[in-house]
Amino acid sequence: MKRCSSGRGRALLLLLALPWISSGCAGSLFKTKVAPPTLYLLSVPPADAGAAHAGAADAAAAGVAAPGAELKADLAVLKPRVRAGLDNDRIAALYPDRRLDYFADARWSGPLDEVIQDLVVQLFHSRAGLRNVSGDASAFASAYWLEIEVADFQAEYAGAAHAAGGPADGGTPPTVRVHFLARIGSSTERRIIARFEADARQPATANRLSAIVDAYDHAANQALMQIAASCAAALSPQTKAP
Repeated sequence: MKRCSSGRGRALLLLLALPWISSGCAGSLFKTKVAPPTLYLLSVPPADAGAAHAGAADAAAAGVAAPGAELKADLAVLKPRVRAGLDNDRIAALYPDRRLDYFADARWSGPLDEVIQDLVVQLFHSRAGLRNVSGDASAFASAYWLEIEVADFQAEYAGAAHAAGGPADGGTPPTVRVHFLARIGSSTERRIIARFEADARQPATANRLSAIVDAYDHAANQALMQIAASCAAALSPQTKAP
């Protein structure tokens, strides 16, 4: 009888505890007050309307195709290779002591290799004058392929290091550095046609995350316009009729 009474007591305690488990424990397990990070998107600016009236040399220098200069070439943009420490979706900051950190509560819209690949495809569609540009994973999906290595993609602080996790209001703004190494090759001939690199630096107008991301946007597009111009120069002799 004693055992039976003890068992009924434990069962009663369990029944009384069930409402607390469902309302208290479940709430703490499945609900959080932590705000999700802010996502930032890089994009290609609209083509300069005045570029249509520029000469071929000026257009090439600006990284855009001259009027009527479409290259009869299909280009596959491979997923970029990204330096260790940058191969994620976080927005990087480099301090004077060479310490690499990330801005808190902020992310790119995807992993950096996917973000850069998408940006390259966007820019080449509107600027490079190629017949077709795709982000195909295979180098042999098109006659030519482009591979980019992301060597630098960070906001660099030159002054005293700020507290980790984000920019300090009123502090010295960083300069965003973007450095790409690129190679372009022929899928049919299985050879590399050319290697080139692009480097761009853009000071942020303020030590605020929105201004820093804007500097990232400008620097990335500057570097990719250099890549587009170099690609056009490398492919031009390849696409001319014999």
